[in-house]
Amino acid sequence: MSRTITSLPKSSSHFNGGAVTYNHEAKENLLDVQHETLETEGAVCESTAKQMVAGALKRFDADYAVATTGIMGPPSDNDEKPVGTVWIAAGNSEMIVTKQLNLGYDRQRNIQSTALQALNLLRQFIIENDVE
Repeated sequence: MSRTITSLPKSSSHFNGGAVTYNHEAKENLLDVQHETLETEGAVCESTAKQMVAGALKRFDADYAVATTGIMGPPSDNDEKPVGTVWIAAGNSEMIVTKQLNLGYDRQRNIQSTALQALNLLRQFIIENDVE
């Protein structure tokens, strides 16, 4: 997602940074996701996505943030959270919205679809909650 945003000219005046927090430790250390959440609910859940947004807002001193967490593929033995199970979140310091995705593509298409849908969720959030 960062590449999509920063490919636009002058994006540096609006984009503070991003983090790829692929494992539990990175989510905890960089975005302040609670260890207990990861242990009890896992990385792919609504609570984790919300905490990732809250952590990004703080870490990057941002007005808005977006986060994704999901199982992109290849297939695993996890029947509870099959490939394509994704949570996206967007928000500001006042409110965070989430959406669960159930994608049925291969890894690459799941990643692309997640990024597009997450950026769209952020876009919608900003439009609906801009208080300037």
